[in-house]
Amino acid sequence: MQKLPPLIEQRADPHIYRHTDGYYYFTASVPEYNRIELRRARTIAELATEKAVDIWHKPESGPYSELLWAPELHYNDGAWYVYFAAAPSREIKNKLFQHRMYAVRNSNPNPLVGEWEFMGQIDTGIDSFCLDATTFTHQGKLYYLWAQKDEAIEGNSNLYIAPMATPWQLGGPPVLLSKPEFDWEIRGFWVNEGPSVMQRNGKIFISYSASATDENYAMGLLWADAEADVLDPAAWTKLKEPVLSTCYEHGVYGPGHNSFTVGDDGETVMLVYHARTYTEIVGDPLWNPDRHTYVKPLRWDKDGMPLFGTPSLA
Repeated sequence: MQKLPPLIEQRADPHIYRHTDGYYYFTASVPEYNRIELRRARTIAELATEKAVDIWHKPESGPYSELLWAPELHYNDGAWYVYFAAAPSREIKNKLFQHRMYAVRNSNPNPLVGEWEFMGQIDTGIDSFCLDATTFTHQGKLYYLWAQKDEAIEGNSNLYIAPMATPWQLGGPPVLLSKPEFDWEIRGFWVNEGPSVMQRNGKIFISYSASATDENYAMGLLWADAEADVLDPAAWTKLKEPVLSTCYEHGVYGPGHNSFTVGDDGETVMLVYHARTYTEIVGDPLWNPDRHTYVKPLRWDKDGMPLFGTPSLA
């Protein structure tokens, strides 16, 4: 194994998607939290040098005019969608920001051109802090997966899933899948967030991130049988230990908020995540821009379970 350098610096919450057109598409939180940008390239490595195109800017005021977080690009029902979270201000109320989740749509074959249409808020039926939405198709049905605060549950956010009626509307009530409960999930903050889905080896996996966004940030894993009802919480097994965490030996800290993509060979599952390269953060780590995008191949054990390794080694 070799020491792994960042692919793209100062891009947190990275999401890489390989489309049927053969291009890779990249988006992430930018340090200013004021816009959504996209890049595309023929290879993962080329994403690092491709020019970013700004496809959405926050308005001057209103409910989604501040702190654009964790955009993800998906192709659902013949159109491109970016799902993101945004807030009406940078104020913290009741120990939380005020984010809600939104979607924009583009029907052009190339999402870096064409017009983006604002589709509105994605209403989960729970009026509380929420963020980090992703979508996935399982057995021909589209699902929405995200993080949200429940006033009755201690902590900042839990993981929820729901079916979708359209790519911008839920088609059923939220189902709680996971909440912070283990020691490694409650360091600094009680958090389950940043879910991402991978389907492989007869299983469906949900990775997620937990704890504060400093060196305590780490990734966990849920999994279910590929034939299971993904809306049944009992179908899911939650691992008790993190699958990816800080590597003090090589100085890569707080890996998390990942996505999955496929390698240039069309087969290898690639893990996309952000991490820091130092711990001496002044003030709230949220405002520190030095979370960098990393990409590395996953490995597998004999039972078909993913091996994440360490964040510092490919």
